[in-house]
Amino acid sequence: MTLPAAIIAAAEAGFDAVECHWPYDVSAPSVRSALRETGLPMLGLNTRRGGRGENGLSALPGRVGDARAAIDEALAYAQETQTQAVHVMAGFAEGAKARDTFLETLRYACEQAGERMILIEPLNMFDAPGYFLQTTDQAAAIIDDVGAPNLKLMFDCYHVQRTEGTVIPRLEALLPMIGHVQVASAPDRGPPDHGDLEYAQVWKALNRLGWERPIGAEYKPVGPTSETLDWLADLRATASR
Repeated sequence: MTLPAAIIAAAEAGFDAVECHWPYDVSAPSVRSALRETGLPMLGLNTRRGGRGENGLSALPGRVGDARAAIDEALAYAQETQTQAVHVMAGFAEGAKARDTFLETLRYACEQAGERMILIEPLNMFDAPGYFLQTTDQAAAIIDDVGAPNLKLMFDCYHVQRTEGTVIPRLEALLPMIGHVQVASAPDRGPPDHGDLEYAQVWKALNRLGWERPIGAEYKPVGPTSETLDWLADLRATASR
């Protein structure tokens, strides 16, 4: 399914917004047209992963120029499609030099973004071993050090559950830093209706915390996506109470 077709399918399934990973093989005008047709906002997109085995460029020493080019490309695409946020991918790296590189690149991204949100996301060590950004504490320290008001945390409940196992306390502690929330079951990354994380409690916690922004469903469906959406009705019912 093409990205424009997926946007239309999301609208037909009852979603209020969409997001994507790497849209760069699809023309921005075609995506913009689908967004206008459906009336859905695009919440976010990622910077490019780079070459094989990199999974992002922004924490890679010696790749600052390439990382900035990827950020420029993402921000330009976001501008054309009125996408609200850009997730700057760190890449596989470690150590103090990688951290310094990530800070430098994030400062550049935040300056270039203007009022658009820049997101960083910890990835769990099982799915992305060696990824530079692995925990919410690490991400929070980086956000503090960069000190830009438009730099926020992408809080993926699946990754946090797999790495830290304390999703609701982490939501409570980090709420002021969180720019976007994503969900999937753990440990299989399926629909958020089973597994180690009780999403009924997550919905209640987000409601209690006053979360009013969209929630991203970044899960892997088994079979047609339309047959995996019972959780969406449960979420809407919780949010309305």
